[in-house]
Amino acid sequence: MKIALPSRGNQIDDHFGHCEYFTVFTVDTASKKVVGSQVVPSPAGCGCKSNIAQTLASMGVTLMLAGNMGEGAVRVLKNSGIDVVRGCSGDITAVANNWLQGSLVDSGDCCHEHEHGCHS
Repeated sequence: MKIALPSRGNQIDDHFGHCEYFTVFTVDTASKKVVGSQVVPSPAGCGCKSNIAQTLASMGVTLMLAGNMGEGAVRVLKNSGIDVVRGCSGDITAVANNWLQGSLVDSGDCCHEHEHGCHS
């Protein structure tokens, strides 16, 4: 299984659409361990209007662990077969491990303010 996390350094980037890059972890669900990782460059501009969902889905990503994102981004990801867990923060490895241990649930929080100009 592969999970993606919008990242800035080794931290969850709170704004999915403008993250520095995406960290994609390959996990062994039987052992509940991360067994590999790769970095996927973030698209230029607003992530919610890019092809990042299709790119991640084509890599086999089925889950996004994120800080905050708008409903449009959630919809695009879900339409690409990627489930979303919002409300994550902190170190990306710790967040992935917390999810593997079953201690993360979707906060349901949505980003309603898009002052960066990609929404009209």
